[in-house]
Amino acid sequence: MLKVGVVGLGKMGRIHLRNYTEMADVEVVGVVDVAAEAREEVAARFGVAAFATVEELLALGPDAVSVCVPTVLHHDAGSKLLDARVNVLIEKPLAATAGEGEELVRLAAENGVTLMVGHVERFNPAIVRLKELLGDDVVSIQITRVSPYPARIQDVGVIKDLGSHDIDLIRFLSGSDFKSVHGVWSASLGEHEDSALIAAEMENGVLASVTTNWLTPYRERSIAVTCKARRLAANLITQEVREYSAAPGCDNAWTVREWPVMARETIKEELTRFIEAVRGGAAAPITGEDGLKVLQVFDRIFSRAG
Repeated sequence: MLKVGVVGLGKMGRIHLRNYTEMADVEVVGVVDVAAEAREEVAARFGVAAFATVEELLALGPDAVSVCVPTVLHHDAGSKLLDARVNVLIEKPLAATAGEGEELVRLAAENGVTLMVGHVERFNPAIVRLKELLGDDVVSIQITRVSPYPARIQDVGVIKDLGSHDIDLIRFLSGSDFKSVHGVWSASLGEHEDSALIAAEMENGVLASVTTNWLTPYRERSIAVTCKARRLAANLITQEVREYSAAPGCDNAWTVREWPVMARETIKEELTRFIEAVRGGAAAPITGEDGLKVLQVFDRIFSRAG
């Protein structure tokens, strides 16, 4: 029986907790949150021990823990767990700064434990199918990720919150690192940026762009990949994938193919893969190094140096 825990009982932490309680051969030994009301509510609903500090959870000897606190607290919670030789999944982004991310990666390596980053969109069935369909003829990747303003997120802006998904997805789908990257942004509603445009060129020549904001009154999560003779479009909310290609023997006509996708809960898939990595001792599907690469791209964007 694998002993697991969750640090942070906000929206994402509770989703992690629910999924862990539904897994075979997994025991939730405890959860952590600074808010007494959250601890009491979760303890009553899930029947798990709830604590105010990470140290109290560590006393129960967990094998693996999800860290779902605000980004500015990722390093503090993550380093305590990694120092105690606990396998850790940290929700995206890995940390608030690249320096903090580097330390978390170092601690995981020194202590011989798994460090995984929760870039959950990689497990979206539409992304899985899209990756399967891509060859070496990709020309450009265009991503739109917009939604209303989230009052629960106050510690970072839209680039580090929503944009972290897309920086990771561009690396994943292109199979390449960033050669150059530039961003422009504005803040309309709060302290941090809430609208941004990002443009990049990958080392393998693929071009990429991201449009993201917290100003749109509806949610959109879409990706379009242009290849030399076709275009692939994925809706990450409905988990649909379409392929557009030239119709044989017809000028200015296109065929449209709907690619089948088996819908699934992405966080359940993410946590299942995390537990498999912990049990098998294999590398996590999204490593600490992957998460660090995203933080380093943030630094390049905010420095405006490319």
